[in-house]
Amino acid sequence: MDEDTRYEAVRSRDARFDGAFFFAVETTGIYCRPSCPAVTPKRRNVRFFPTAAAAQCSGFRACRRCRPDAVPGSADWDVRADVVGRAVRLIRDGVVDREGVAGLATRLGYSARQVQRQLTAELGAGPVALARAQRAHTARVLLQTTPLPITEIAFAAGFASVRQFNDTIREVYALTPSALRAAAPAPRRRTPGATGIPLRLAHRGPYHAASVLDLLAAEAVPGVEEVTGPPGDRTYRRTLRLPYGTGIAAVAERTGSSGTATHPGGWLDAVLHLTDQRDLTTAVQRLRRLFDLDADPYAVDARLGADPRLARLIAARPGLRSPGAADPEELAVRALVGPADAAELVQRHGKALDAPDGTLTHLFPEPAALAAARPGTPLAALTTALADGTVRLDPGADRDGSEAALRALPGVDAEVVATIRTRALGDPDVAPPGTGLPDTWRPWRSYAVRHLRVAGERE
Repeated sequence: MDEDTRYEAVRSRDARFDGAFFFAVETTGIYCRPSCPAVTPKRRNVRFFPTAAAAQCSGFRACRRCRPDAVPGSADWDVRADVVGRAVRLIRDGVVDREGVAGLATRLGYSARQVQRQLTAELGAGPVALARAQRAHTARVLLQTTPLPITEIAFAAGFASVRQFNDTIREVYALTPSALRAAAPAPRRRTPGATGIPLRLAHRGPYHAASVLDLLAAEAVPGVEEVTGPPGDRTYRRTLRLPYGTGIAAVAERTGSSGTATHPGGWLDAVLHLTDQRDLTTAVQRLRRLFDLDADPYAVDARLGADPRLARLIAARPGLRSPGAADPEELAVRALVGPADAAELVQRHGKALDAPDGTLTHLFPEPAALAAARPGTPLAALTTALADGTVRLDPGADRDGSEAALRALPGVDAEVVATIRTRALGDPDVAPPGTGLPDTWRPWRSYAVRHLRVAGERE
Protein backbone atom coordinates (compact mmCIF):
# COMPACT_ATOMS: atom_id res chain seq x y z
CA MET A 1 0.00 0.00 0.00
CA ASP A 2 1.19 3.51 -0.74
CA GLU A 3 0.52 6.36 1.67
CA ASP A 4 -2.47 7.72 -0.26
CA THR A 5 -4.12 4.31 -0.06
CA ARG A 6 -3.39 4.14 3.65
CA TYR A 7 -4.94 7.55 4.14
CA GLU A 8 -8.09 6.42 2.33
CA ALA A 9 -8.25 3.46 4.75
CA VAL A 10 -8.00 5.92 7.64
CA ARG A 11 -10.69 8.18 6.15
CA SER A 12 -13.07 5.22 5.83
CA ARG A 13 -12.08 3.86 9.27
CA ASP A 14 -11.39 0.50 7.67
CA ALA A 15 -10.85 -2.10 10.40
CA ARG A 16 -9.39 -4.53 7.87
CA PHE A 17 -6.08 -2.71 8.23
CA ASP A 18 -5.91 -2.56 12.03
CA GLY A 19 -2.51 -3.94 12.91
CA ALA A 20 -1.29 -3.84 9.30
CA PHE A 21 -0.14 -0.25 9.81
CA PHE A 22 -0.56 2.66 12.22
CA PHE A 23 -0.94 6.38 11.65
CA ALA A 24 0.16 9.29 13.80
CA VAL A 25 -1.00 12.91 13.91
CA GLU A 26 1.83 15.40 14.21
CA THR A 27 -0.37 18.16 15.64
CA THR A 28 -1.55 16.02 18.58
CA GLY A 29 1.41 13.71 19.12
CA ILE A 30 -0.90 10.67 19.12
CA TYR A 31 -0.83 7.48 17.06
CA CYS A 32 -3.89 5.38 16.24
CA ARG A 33 -5.20 2.31 14.46
CA PRO A 34 -6.79 2.91 11.01
CA SER A 35 -10.32 2.38 12.36
CA CYS A 36 -10.01 5.01 15.10
CA PRO A 37 -13.41 6.72 15.47
CA ALA A 38 -11.91 10.17 16.08
CA VAL A 39 -12.22 12.96 13.51
CA THR A 40 -10.01 12.19 10.52
CA PRO A 41 -6.91 14.41 10.58
CA LYS A 42 -5.75 16.39 7.57
CA ARG A 43 -3.49 14.48 5.24
CA ARG A 44 -0.57 16.86 5.68
CA ASN A 45 -0.52 16.16 9.44
CA VAL A 46 -0.47 12.37 9.15
CA ARG A 47 2.51 10.02 9.26
CA PHE A 48 2.35 6.26 8.74
CA PHE A 49 4.24 3.54 10.58
CA PRO A 50 4.51 -0.22 10.06
CA THR A 51 4.42 -0.96 13.81
CA ALA A 52 3.30 0.62 17.07
CA ALA A 53 6.91 0.47 18.22
CA ALA A 54 8.00 2.64 15.27
CA ALA A 55 5.40 5.26 16.19
CA GLN A 56 6.56 5.19 19.82
CA CYS A 57 10.20 5.56 18.76
CA SER A 58 9.20 8.71 16.88
CA GLY A 59 7.74 10.21 20.04
CA PHE A 60 4.02 9.53 19.57
CA ARG A 61 1.82 8.21 22.37
CA ALA A 62 -1.02 5.72 22.08
CA CYS A 63 -4.55 6.97 21.50
CA ARG A 64 -6.71 6.36 24.57
CA ARG A 65 -9.81 6.04 22.45
CA CYS A 66 -8.87 3.35 19.91
CA ARG A 67 -6.12 1.59 21.91
CA PRO A 68 -3.81 0.87 18.98
CA ASP A 69 -1.67 -1.44 21.12
CA ALA A 70 -4.56 -3.92 21.40
CA VAL A 71 -5.04 -4.65 17.68
CA PRO A 72 -4.43 -8.07 16.13
CA GLY A 73 -0.92 -8.65 14.85
CA SER A 74 -0.16 -8.32 11.15
CA ALA A 75 -0.76 -11.54 9.22
CA ASP A 76 2.40 -10.80 7.21
CA TRP A 77 4.59 -12.29 9.91
CA ASP A 78 2.83 -15.65 9.70
CA VAL A 79 3.14 -15.74 5.92
CA ARG A 80 6.75 -14.66 5.75
CA ALA A 81 9.47 -17.21 6.42
CA ASP A 82 12.44 -14.83 6.19
CA VAL A 83 14.52 -13.59 9.11
CA VAL A 84 12.27 -10.59 9.78
CA GLY A 85 9.13 -12.73 9.98
CA ARG A 86 10.89 -15.25 12.22
CA ALA A 87 12.24 -12.47 14.44
CA VAL A 88 8.82 -10.91 14.91
CA ARG A 89 7.32 -14.26 15.89
CA LEU A 90 10.08 -14.81 18.44
CA ILE A 91 9.71 -11.31 19.90
CA ARG A 92 5.97 -11.90 20.25
CA ASP A 93 6.77 -15.05 22.20
CA GLY A 94 8.86 -13.04 24.68
CA VAL A 95 12.33 -14.21 23.64
CA VAL A 96 13.91 -10.75 23.92
CA ASP A 97 12.51 -10.34 27.44
CA ARG A 98 13.91 -13.72 28.51
CA GLU A 99 17.13 -13.97 26.50
CA GLY A 100 17.89 -10.47 25.28
CA VAL A 101 18.80 -9.41 21.74
CA ALA A 102 21.80 -11.76 21.81
CA GLY A 103 19.51 -14.72 22.45
CA LEU A 104 17.20 -13.63 19.63
CA ALA A 105 20.12 -13.33 17.22
CA THR A 106 21.48 -16.75 18.21
CA ARG A 107 18.12 -18.39 17.54
CA LEU A 108 17.99 -16.73 14.12
CA GLY A 109 21.58 -17.56 13.21
CA TYR A 110 22.52 -13.92 12.60
CA SER A 111 24.57 -11.36 14.48
CA ALA A 112 22.76 -8.92 16.77
CA ARG A 113 23.82 -6.07 14.46
CA GLN A 114 22.31 -7.78 11.40
CA VAL A 115 19.04 -8.41 13.21
CA GLN A 116 18.90 -4.79 14.39
CA ARG A 117 19.56 -3.50 10.88
CA GLN A 118 16.98 -5.68 9.15
CA LEU A 119 14.20 -5.05 11.67
CA THR A 120 14.82 -1.30 11.72
CA ALA A 121 14.83 -1.13 7.92
CA GLU A 122 11.49 -2.92 7.56
CA LEU A 123 9.62 -2.15 10.78
CA GLY A 124 11.02 1.21 11.79
CA ALA A 125 12.12 -0.21 15.15
CA GLY A 126 14.72 -2.66 16.41
CA PRO A 127 14.16 -5.71 18.63
CA VAL A 128 14.47 -3.75 21.89
CA ALA A 129 11.84 -1.21 20.81
CA LEU A 130 9.49 -3.94 19.55
CA ALA A 131 9.82 -5.83 22.82
CA ARG A 132 9.35 -2.60 24.78
CA ALA A 133 6.05 -1.89 22.99
CA GLN A 134 4.88 -5.40 23.79
CA ARG A 135 5.87 -5.01 27.46
CA ALA A 136 3.89 -1.78 27.65
CA HIS A 137 0.80 -3.55 26.33
CA THR A 138 1.23 -6.41 28.79
CA ALA A 139 1.61 -3.92 31.63
CA ARG A 140 -1.59 -2.12 30.60
CA VAL A 141 -3.51 -5.39 30.60
CA LEU A 142 -2.25 -6.27 34.08
CA LEU A 143 -2.88 -2.77 35.42
CA GLN A 144 -6.45 -2.69 34.16
CA THR A 145 -7.52 -6.29 34.80
CA THR A 146 -5.71 -7.43 37.96
CA PRO A 147 -5.25 -6.13 41.50
CA LEU A 148 -1.52 -6.90 41.43
CA PRO A 149 0.67 -4.24 43.06
CA ILE A 150 2.31 -1.94 40.54
CA THR A 151 5.81 -3.12 41.51
CA GLU A 152 4.87 -6.74 40.75
CA ILE A 153 3.33 -5.72 37.45
CA ALA A 154 6.54 -3.99 36.38
CA PHE A 155 8.55 -7.19 36.63
CA ALA A 156 5.73 -9.46 35.45
CA ALA A 157 5.53 -7.42 32.22
CA GLY A 158 9.24 -7.95 31.62
CA PHE A 159 10.71 -4.60 32.69
CA ALA A 160 14.16 -4.61 34.25
CA SER A 161 13.28 -1.99 36.86
CA VAL A 162 10.35 -0.05 38.26
CA ARG A 163 11.87 3.17 36.96
CA GLN A 164 12.05 1.78 33.42
CA PHE A 165 8.43 0.64 33.78
CA ASN A 166 7.23 4.06 34.98
CA ASP A 167 9.09 5.91 32.25
CA THR A 168 7.76 3.62 29.51
CA ILE A 169 4.14 3.83 30.64
CA ARG A 170 4.33 7.63 30.74
CA GLU A 171 5.92 7.78 27.28
CA VAL A 172 3.53 5.32 25.62
CA TYR A 173 0.24 6.29 27.30
CA ALA A 174 0.95 9.80 28.66
CA LEU A 175 -0.28 8.58 32.05
CA THR A 176 1.31 7.29 35.21
CA PRO A 177 0.72 3.60 35.97
CA SER A 178 -1.75 4.57 38.72
CA ALA A 179 -3.67 6.86 36.38
CA LEU A 180 -3.70 4.19 33.66
CA ARG A 181 -5.18 1.72 36.15
CA ALA A 182 -7.83 4.22 37.17
CA ALA A 183 -8.71 4.82 33.51
CA ALA A 184 -9.74 1.18 32.95
CA PRO A 185 -13.20 0.96 31.31
CA ALA A 186 -15.79 0.10 33.93
CA PRO A 187 -16.98 -3.16 32.27
CA ARG A 188 -13.42 -4.49 32.29
CA ARG A 189 -12.66 -3.78 35.93
CA ARG A 190 -12.33 -6.86 38.06
CA THR A 191 -14.99 -7.73 40.57
CA PRO A 192 -13.97 -8.48 44.17
CA GLY A 193 -12.97 -12.11 44.56
CA ALA A 194 -12.50 -12.72 40.82
CA THR A 195 -9.58 -14.96 39.91
CA GLY A 196 -7.40 -15.19 36.85
CA ILE A 197 -6.58 -12.57 34.26
CA PRO A 198 -9.53 -11.74 31.97
CA LEU A 199 -8.50 -10.98 28.40
CA ARG A 200 -9.97 -9.99 25.09
CA LEU A 201 -8.02 -11.72 22.34
CA ALA A 202 -8.52 -9.41 19.37
CA HIS A 203 -8.94 -10.61 15.81
CA ARG A 204 -9.75 -8.88 12.53
CA GLY A 205 -12.73 -9.61 10.36
CA PRO A 206 -15.20 -12.48 10.68
CA TYR A 207 -14.24 -15.43 12.86
CA HIS A 208 -15.81 -18.85 12.37
CA ALA A 209 -15.54 -19.92 16.00
CA ALA A 210 -17.68 -23.06 15.69
CA SER A 211 -15.26 -24.84 13.35
CA VAL A 212 -12.30 -24.11 15.62
CA LEU A 213 -14.12 -25.41 18.71
CA ASP A 214 -15.30 -28.47 16.77
CA LEU A 215 -11.70 -29.33 15.90
CA LEU A 216 -10.40 -28.72 19.42
CA ALA A 217 -13.21 -30.80 20.92
CA ALA A 218 -12.48 -33.70 18.55
CA GLU A 219 -8.76 -33.59 19.35
CA ALA A 220 -8.95 -32.90 23.11
CA VAL A 221 -6.58 -35.03 25.20
CA PRO A 222 -8.09 -35.90 28.61
CA GLY A 223 -6.26 -34.35 31.51
CA VAL A 224 -4.71 -31.65 29.31
CA GLU A 225 -7.73 -30.22 27.46
CA GLU A 226 -11.49 -30.08 27.61
CA VAL A 227 -14.36 -28.44 25.74
CA THR A 228 -17.49 -27.86 27.78
CA GLY A 229 -20.92 -26.34 27.16
CA PRO A 230 -23.52 -26.62 24.40
CA PRO A 231 -22.76 -25.67 20.77
CA GLY A 232 -22.63 -21.92 20.43
CA ASP A 233 -21.68 -21.42 24.07
CA ARG A 234 -18.68 -23.69 24.51
CA THR A 235 -15.49 -23.04 26.44
CA TYR A 236 -12.11 -24.53 25.61
CA ARG A 237 -9.75 -25.06 28.54
CA ARG A 238 -6.22 -26.43 28.63
CA THR A 239 -3.03 -26.57 30.65
CA LEU A 240 0.08 -24.72 29.50
CA ARG A 241 3.77 -25.30 30.13
CA LEU A 242 5.40 -21.87 30.12
CA PRO A 243 8.96 -20.53 30.53
CA TYR A 244 8.57 -19.51 34.19
CA GLY A 245 5.76 -21.75 35.39
CA THR A 246 2.47 -23.29 34.33
CA GLY A 247 -0.93 -21.98 33.40
CA ILE A 248 -4.53 -22.84 32.67
CA ALA A 249 -6.29 -21.03 29.85
CA ALA A 250 -10.00 -20.80 29.10
CA VAL A 251 -11.32 -19.37 25.82
CA ALA A 252 -15.03 -18.87 25.08
CA GLU A 253 -16.61 -19.68 21.73
CA ARG A 254 -18.58 -16.42 21.35
CA THR A 255 -20.96 -16.80 18.42
CA GLY A 256 -22.32 -13.93 16.35
CA SER A 257 -25.03 -11.59 17.60
CA SER A 258 -27.56 -13.43 15.44
CA GLY A 259 -26.59 -16.78 16.92
CA THR A 260 -24.59 -17.83 13.86
CA ALA A 261 -21.31 -19.71 14.04
CA THR A 262 -19.46 -16.70 12.62
CA HIS A 263 -19.14 -13.38 14.38
CA PRO A 264 -17.70 -10.12 13.03
CA GLY A 265 -14.38 -8.53 13.90
CA GLY A 266 -13.80 -8.17 17.61
CA TRP A 267 -12.36 -10.57 20.14
CA LEU A 268 -12.58 -13.88 21.93
CA ASP A 269 -13.04 -13.75 25.70
CA ALA A 270 -10.37 -15.60 27.65
CA VAL A 271 -9.16 -16.08 31.21
CA LEU A 272 -5.61 -17.05 32.18
CA HIS A 273 -4.52 -18.55 35.49
CA LEU A 274 -0.73 -18.36 35.78
CA THR A 275 1.63 -19.54 38.49
CA ASP A 276 4.04 -16.77 37.41
CA GLN A 277 2.71 -13.53 35.93
CA ARG A 278 5.86 -13.09 33.84
CA ASP A 279 4.40 -15.72 31.51
CA LEU A 280 1.47 -13.55 30.43
CA THR A 281 2.94 -12.36 27.13
CA THR A 282 4.02 -15.86 26.12
CA ALA A 283 0.70 -17.44 27.15
CA VAL A 284 -1.29 -14.88 25.17
CA GLN A 285 0.79 -15.40 22.04
CA ARG A 286 0.40 -19.17 22.28
CA LEU A 287 -3.36 -18.82 22.47
CA ARG A 288 -3.28 -16.43 19.53
CA ARG A 289 -1.38 -19.00 17.47
CA LEU A 290 -3.70 -21.82 18.53
CA PHE A 291 -6.82 -19.86 17.54
CA ASP A 292 -5.14 -18.23 14.49
CA LEU A 293 -6.14 -14.77 15.66
CA ASP A 294 -3.64 -12.79 13.59
CA ALA A 295 -4.97 -14.10 10.28
CA ASP A 296 -6.30 -11.78 7.58
CA PRO A 297 -9.65 -13.36 6.60
CA TYR A 298 -10.29 -10.64 4.03
CA ALA A 299 -7.18 -11.59 2.06
CA VAL A 300 -7.78 -15.32 2.51
CA ASP A 301 -11.43 -15.25 1.50
CA ALA A 302 -10.81 -12.92 -1.45
CA ARG A 303 -8.11 -15.17 -2.92
CA LEU A 304 -9.83 -18.51 -2.32
CA GLY A 305 -13.35 -17.23 -3.03
CA ALA A 306 -12.31 -16.22 -6.54
CA ASP A 307 -12.10 -19.92 -7.44
CA PRO A 308 -15.52 -21.41 -8.30
CA ARG A 309 -14.48 -24.65 -6.59
CA LEU A 310 -14.23 -22.86 -3.24
CA ALA A 311 -16.64 -19.92 -3.61
CA ARG A 312 -19.59 -21.75 -2.04
CA LEU A 313 -17.48 -22.94 0.90
CA ILE A 314 -16.09 -19.46 1.54
CA ALA A 315 -19.60 -17.96 1.46
CA ALA A 316 -20.86 -20.59 3.90
CA ARG A 317 -18.05 -20.12 6.42
CA PRO A 318 -16.48 -16.65 6.15
CA GLY A 319 -13.54 -16.18 8.47
CA LEU A 320 -12.69 -19.88 8.73
CA ARG A 321 -9.36 -20.22 10.52
CA SER A 322 -6.44 -22.64 10.29
CA PRO A 323 -5.75 -23.43 13.96
CA GLY A 324 -2.17 -23.68 15.16
CA ALA A 325 -0.77 -25.08 18.39
CA ALA A 326 -0.40 -23.86 21.96
CA ASP A 327 2.68 -26.11 22.29
CA PRO A 328 4.36 -26.99 18.96
CA GLU A 329 6.32 -29.96 20.33
CA GLU A 330 3.18 -31.40 21.91
CA LEU A 331 1.36 -31.02 18.59
CA ALA A 332 4.15 -32.87 16.78
CA VAL A 333 3.91 -35.84 19.14
CA ARG A 334 0.12 -35.90 18.88
CA ALA A 335 0.24 -35.75 15.09
CA LEU A 336 2.51 -38.79 15.09
CA VAL A 337 0.79 -41.05 17.65
CA GLY A 338 -2.88 -40.07 17.41
CA PRO A 339 -5.35 -39.10 20.16
CA ALA A 340 -5.63 -42.48 21.95
CA ASP A 341 -1.88 -42.90 22.38
CA ALA A 342 -1.53 -39.23 23.32
CA ALA A 343 -3.95 -39.73 26.21
CA GLU A 344 -1.97 -42.77 27.40
CA LEU A 345 1.30 -40.81 27.23
CA VAL A 346 -0.21 -38.08 29.40
CA GLN A 347 -1.25 -40.54 32.09
CA ARG A 348 2.07 -42.41 32.05
CA HIS A 349 4.55 -39.60 31.56
CA GLY A 350 2.77 -36.27 31.99
CA LYS A 351 3.58 -34.04 34.94
CA ALA A 352 0.68 -33.72 37.38
CA LEU A 353 -0.40 -30.18 38.23
CA ASP A 354 0.26 -29.05 41.78
CA ALA A 355 -3.37 -27.94 41.92
CA PRO A 356 -5.68 -29.78 39.46
CA ASP A 357 -8.53 -27.71 38.05
CA GLY A 358 -11.55 -29.92 37.41
CA THR A 359 -10.66 -32.41 34.71
CA LEU A 360 -7.40 -30.61 33.92
CA THR A 361 -4.82 -32.57 35.85
CA HIS A 362 -1.60 -32.82 33.81
CA LEU A 363 0.84 -31.06 31.55
CA PHE A 364 1.60 -32.86 28.31
CA PRO A 365 4.95 -34.67 28.74
CA GLU A 366 8.05 -32.92 27.46
CA PRO A 367 10.00 -34.52 24.60
CA ALA A 368 12.88 -35.43 26.92
CA ALA A 369 10.47 -37.39 29.12
CA LEU A 370 9.21 -39.35 26.09
CA ALA A 371 12.54 -40.00 24.38
CA ALA A 372 13.12 -43.17 26.42
CA ALA A 373 9.47 -44.19 26.66
CA ARG A 374 9.40 -46.41 23.57
CA PRO A 375 12.97 -47.13 22.43
CA GLY A 376 13.44 -47.84 18.75
CA THR A 377 10.09 -46.39 17.71
CA PRO A 378 9.24 -43.35 15.56
CA LEU A 379 8.08 -41.65 18.78
CA ALA A 380 11.54 -42.08 20.30
CA ALA A 381 13.19 -40.73 17.15
CA LEU A 382 10.92 -37.68 17.04
CA THR A 383 11.12 -36.80 20.73
CA THR A 384 14.90 -37.27 20.80
CA ALA A 385 15.23 -34.91 17.83
CA LEU A 386 12.98 -32.37 19.54
CA ALA A 387 14.85 -32.66 22.84
CA ASP A 388 18.33 -32.23 21.35
CA GLY A 389 17.33 -29.47 18.91
CA THR A 390 17.77 -31.47 15.71
CA VAL A 391 14.17 -30.52 14.95
CA ARG A 392 13.11 -26.99 15.92
CA LEU A 393 9.47 -25.99 16.09
CA ASP A 394 9.68 -22.71 18.03
CA PRO A 395 8.15 -19.54 16.52
CA GLY A 396 11.46 -18.56 14.94
CA ALA A 397 12.24 -21.92 13.37
CA ASP A 398 13.11 -22.07 9.68
CA ARG A 399 10.13 -23.96 8.27
CA ASP A 400 11.98 -25.55 5.37
CA GLY A 401 14.83 -26.63 7.62
CA SER A 402 12.44 -28.11 10.16
CA GLU A 403 10.56 -29.99 7.47
CA ALA A 404 13.78 -31.47 6.09
CA ALA A 405 14.81 -32.59 9.58
CA LEU A 406 11.40 -34.18 10.16
CA ARG A 407 11.50 -36.04 6.85
CA ALA A 408 14.85 -37.55 7.82
CA LEU A 409 13.33 -39.23 10.90
CA PRO A 410 12.22 -42.87 10.63
CA GLY A 411 8.48 -43.45 10.69
CA VAL A 412 7.49 -39.80 10.22
CA ASP A 413 5.52 -39.84 6.98
CA ALA A 414 4.66 -36.95 4.67
CA GLU A 415 1.14 -36.56 6.06
CA VAL A 416 2.48 -36.11 9.60
CA VAL A 417 5.09 -33.65 8.35
CA ALA A 418 2.39 -31.61 6.59
CA THR A 419 0.29 -31.53 9.76
CA ILE A 420 3.25 -30.40 11.85
CA ARG A 421 4.17 -27.71 9.33
CA THR A 422 0.58 -26.43 9.21
CA ARG A 423 -0.22 -26.56 12.91
CA ALA A 424 3.05 -26.45 14.90
CA LEU A 425 4.93 -24.11 12.55
CA GLY A 426 1.86 -22.06 11.63
CA ASP A 427 2.50 -22.17 7.88
CA PRO A 428 -0.58 -20.80 6.06
CA ASP A 429 0.41 -22.35 2.73
CA VAL A 430 0.73 -26.13 3.13
CA ALA A 431 -0.61 -28.60 0.58
CA PRO A 432 -0.76 -32.11 2.10
CA PRO A 433 0.64 -34.91 -0.06
CA GLY A 434 -1.61 -36.10 -2.83
CA THR A 435 -4.01 -33.14 -2.71
CA GLY A 436 -2.69 -31.41 -5.82
CA LEU A 437 -3.90 -27.97 -4.70
CA PRO A 438 -3.43 -25.31 -7.41
CA ASP A 439 -0.83 -22.58 -7.11
CA THR A 440 -3.60 -20.01 -7.57
CA TRP A 441 -4.63 -20.75 -3.96
CA ARG A 442 -1.23 -19.67 -2.64
CA PRO A 443 -0.29 -18.39 -0.10
CA TRP A 444 -3.41 -19.67 1.66
CA ARG A 445 -3.55 -23.37 0.81
CA SER A 446 -3.73 -24.37 4.51
CA TYR A 447 -7.04 -22.48 4.68
CA ALA A 448 -8.28 -24.17 1.52
CA VAL A 449 -7.58 -27.54 3.13
CA ARG A 450 -9.55 -26.51 6.22
CA HIS A 451 -12.52 -25.46 4.08
CA LEU A 452 -12.49 -28.75 2.20
CA ARG A 453 -12.19 -30.81 5.37
CA VAL A 454 -14.85 -28.92 7.32
CA ALA A 455 -17.23 -29.13 4.38
CA GLY A 456 -16.52 -32.86 4.10
CA GLU A 457 -17.34 -33.36 7.77
CA ARG A 458 -20.65 -31.52 7.37
CA GLU A 459 -21.82 -33.04 4.08
